[in-house]
Amino acid sequence: MRVVCTGAQEEEEKAECVPGFQEKVYQVEYSGGFLKDVPLLQVVFDDCAGNEDAEFEVSNPDFLIDKNLNLVPRRDVIDSGDVMFVHGVNVHVDDMAQVTIMGAPSRSPQTLREILGLSDMMPHRSKRALLVPPMFVPENQRAPFPRLIGKLQVSTTDLSGRLVEGPVDLDVSVIDQNDNRPVFKEPRYSGEVLEGSPTGTTVMTMTAYDADDPNTDNAVLRYIIVRQLPDKPSPNMFYIDPERGDIVTVIAPHQLDRETLPTTQYELEIVAKDMAGSEVGLTGTATATITITDRNDHAPEFTHSLFQASVNEGSTGVVVNLTVDDRDDPATGAWRAIYSIINGDPNQNFEIQTNLDNNEGMLSVVKPLDYESSMFHTLLIKVENEDPLVPDVVYGPSSTATVYITVMDVNEGPVFFPDPLVVIRRENIPVGSFVAMLNASDPDYLQTQSIRFTVLRDPADWLIVNPFKGNVTTRAILDRESPHVHNNQYTALFMATDNGSPPASGTGMLIITLEDENDNAPYVFPSVARVCEDAKDMNVVVIGGRDKDIHPNTDPFKIELGKQPGLEKTWKISRINDTHSQIMLLHSLKKANYNLPLVLTDSGVPPISNNTELKVQVCTCKKNRMDCSRAGSIQTNHLLLLGLVLLSILCL
Repeated sequence: MRVVCTGAQEEEEKAECVPGFQEKVYQVEYSGGFLKDVPLLQVVFDDCAGNEDAEFEVSNPDFLIDKNLNLVPRRDVIDSGDVMFVHGVNVHVDDMAQVTIMGAPSRSPQTLREILGLSDMMPHRSKRALLVPPMFVPENQRAPFPRLIGKLQVSTTDLSGRLVEGPVDLDVSVIDQNDNRPVFKEPRYSGEVLEGSPTGTTVMTMTAYDADDPNTDNAVLRYIIVRQLPDKPSPNMFYIDPERGDIVTVIAPHQLDRETLPTTQYELEIVAKDMAGSEVGLTGTATATITITDRNDHAPEFTHSLFQASVNEGSTGVVVNLTVDDRDDPATGAWRAIYSIINGDPNQNFEIQTNLDNNEGMLSVVKPLDYESSMFHTLLIKVENEDPLVPDVVYGPSSTATVYITVMDVNEGPVFFPDPLVVIRRENIPVGSFVAMLNASDPDYLQTQSIRFTVLRDPADWLIVNPFKGNVTTRAILDRESPHVHNNQYTALFMATDNGSPPASGTGMLIITLEDENDNAPYVFPSVARVCEDAKDMNVVVIGGRDKDIHPNTDPFKIELGKQPGLEKTWKISRINDTHSQIMLLHSLKKANYNLPLVLTDSGVPPISNNTELKVQVCTCKKNRMDCSRAGSIQTNHLLLLGLVLLSILCL
């Protein structure tokens, strides 16, 4: 016996597999005929056991079901008829499906067996000869159990009329009772509606569920608003569709004004009742909170048409805060203000920004003002919102304001001109020589003030300034090669102070570009050279000349042997280029230290020569190692002189 239940049991039954064609009726469009081996459609067949050994036969012998369950013509077919049947059978199921050919001419079959596609080769199967009427049982019956619900006598026969043993299904339907209340998913729901929205605007949808049979009134719900808080300006500002649960506005758009309503949030108590809302229906309750959201329907307005402020000349920063009123929702784009200067600031001395905490406009001086140039400034300021206004609202006269700025006079320090002052002087000029004339003026030209000059920074202590006239002279020799000179320039800083109250000062820079004089003798590098006593290469070292002066007082250098006689018999100097020469030995020397006299001359006018020495160490060299530690100290020039003297005495 098979029991058919409603409610939760019915859902479980739907998940069970029913053997046979899962779709009983199919349709195909007729377009003049069908081509051989071109599939028309695919049938859906499941014996709930894998379809093993399932066989199919089509009532029209011109068609077959292939292995992919496609309906396929065996040949080109024109007279297909307007209907055919597909018979599927195996040990698990015996079922039939119908294929309707839309628009095809009808075809008259010979026999019922032909139209059903029953072949003589197919085995005869028994059919049920008895229909058993269903039985009905109400749910929630009380004890005692078991309880009699009806009587049933059963028998089945085959085609020959013989009695066949076998089960017969009995459908028992459980009748639903209204024993479940409607339930909302959440106890509280939230929605929003824009102020000024048209009547009938949908705010939100309330949905409740009932576990009773959906095919009965037990699960048919109706919705109603039972209370609105607050109930001003009307207790019926909203309406809920009884069947769909849609909450819509009823109040007129001009009354749905966020700025005039007593609150921006309304609470609705919603009741869902089953039995289609009848008096005997069960109910469920939820709360809907509706927030009236803001739109930009109020333009910002300055609290004053005129603002005034004063600022010291030469200073920067905020000078005045501009205040506005806006009735829209704070901290939204409909409330936040954007300020702009629309007139009175041709030099961009001012800037205005919004204070995000209080929406005020902070007017600042960003480029210092000058009292002597203009004592007053008049600015025209405009305020707007971040969000655009609604179409029926415009910015009015109150959205602009005038700001009067008074510039206060301040004693300003003198200003050097030019700054820096650049002059060119030769080094080594006599002490007391004129260097430059400082020029400084007082911006406070409306006042009569005197200026006094002083030296603020003079790294080499070379300069002095006349405190009243500003002329700068030397107090020491200017030296281009001094460590205080960089890139031929010496920099000093001076200060000019007025006699205002209080006094004010300014600074100016003097840059002296020093021209070079040939006042430094050249010198040789390196100053020490080493050579092996048994070296076959007589080249000792390449030496170069250097000079603290600059061109043309430096190279080309002339490098020569000293004037002592006899040096040319041991040493030789060969010029390589303007700055370097090669020192060579003419014969080997014993291990010792030799001081080679040299004369180095620059190309200045007049030239300067330097008598210097090159220390040459003759060392012992073995296996690529040089030992100079035991070399005796021999002054080449002295020994050579001594030898020459002795030689001359002996010759006498």
